Amino acid sequence: MILILFIVFLLLLLLGIPIAFSLGLSAFVYILFSDLPLIVIPQKMYAGIDVFVLLSIPGFILAGNLMNASGITGRIIAFCNAILGHIRGGLGLANVGASMLFGGISGTAIADTASIGSVMIPAMEKEGYDTDFSCAVTATSSTIGPIIPPSLPMIIAATLTGLSVGKLFIAGIIPGLLLGMGLMLVTYIISVKRKYPKNKRVPFLTMAKSFYQAFWAIMMTLLILFGIIGGVFTPTEASIVAVIYAIVIGLLVYRELKVGMLPKIILESAKMTASLMVLVGFANLFAWIMTVEEIPQLIAESLLNLTQNKFMILLMINILLLFVGAFMETIAALLILFPVLLGVALHVGVDPIQFAMIMVVNLVIGLTTPPVGVCLFVASSIGKISLEKISRAGLPFLLVSLFVLLLVTYVPEISLFLPGLFYD
Repeated sequence: MILILFIVFLLLLLLGIPIAFSLGLSAFVYILFSDLPLIVIPQKMYAGIDVFVLLSIPGFILAGNLMNASGITGRIIAFCNAILGHIRGGLGLANVGASMLFGGISGTAIADTASIGSVMIPAMEKEGYDTDFSCAVTATSSTIGPIIPPSLPMIIAATLTGLSVGKLFIAGIIPGLLLGMGLMLVTYIISVKRKYPKNKRVPFLTMAKSFYQAFWAIMMTLLILFGIIGGVFTPTEASIVAVIYAIVIGLLVYRELKVGMLPKIILESAKMTASLMVLVGFANLFAWIMTVEEIPQLIAESLLNLTQNKFMILLMINILLLFVGAFMETIAALLILFPVLLGVALHVGVDPIQFAMIMVVNLVIGLTTPPVGVCLFVASSIGKISLEKISRAGLPFLLVSLFVLLLVTYVPEISLFLPGLFYD
């Protein structure tokens, strides 16, 4: 019976059916051919979304959309360009820096690629950068968004296991910074080699002004993070605080957000939330079927029968996740595989916070790898180039991402130092 589930799922994916409906339809076909009543479909779907912390997701999505509509993208880019523009390849470096700051607002890679890319890719092309390079920098740097807090994948991971959202948020800071600095290094090396342009150093007053304009956006991330760490509010309450903050800043400080824009922004955020919740519901149903069929135990036993060595187990898990991430959407893969693989990781002595980071970093790398790298598709559509060209240009950045993944995997303190500092 389990073969039916996987065969139908893979066929639907090959036909181009969205991942959420591929999960749901394959689960439906499985239940039709089994003795299970159809009532389990709504029951398990509802059980998957009936988690209090998931209420923070629509809040963070709405807050990110509000800040983006407030003109925050342009201000962040201007600030990063003021600091880095005088270096060779400065606009490319500013692209990565903007993704690091914007990721702390949106929490999603796709939003980052679309928002930053729509501004930076044309600007870089105008300055003389190759289109494939511009698109590759934009797509790969957007993967920092789901790592630096707030992070939607981290919220999902906490939901699945009962881990602290605050700890997971803090755990992502150092890996996110490492990834950002690594991508900047590659950007600089390629820029020097290809003699990409650099701008004149801006006056200090201009730099200070650009910092002030981006300050309120940066403060949003700090407000969320330290509010949760300090126990001032829960992650769900933090998302509502973020929405109120975004409205106040957009209307009264930046003054680019208009009251008439709010209904459209709320509707768009509701659509994004609904699509995500449908995915969570169907993925929970799919995962429940796998549990009934004892697939998690089978995977765990298979891995542990091969070796009990912690480093080899982590290497095999990384290879599996990199493969899955190339074909499956991040949150869907997280929902299905995280509880399964966490048991294996715990068995060999891996801290659950560290393993959550390993999972997230692994799966966001898949956002920039063919054939289902959604960030590649978004960037290539903006730059109007083929997926093959952007994939080839992104190889040096992919190597850096893999190096950071290895550091996160085999150096636990990268993920655990800050949570231990604030929580223990």
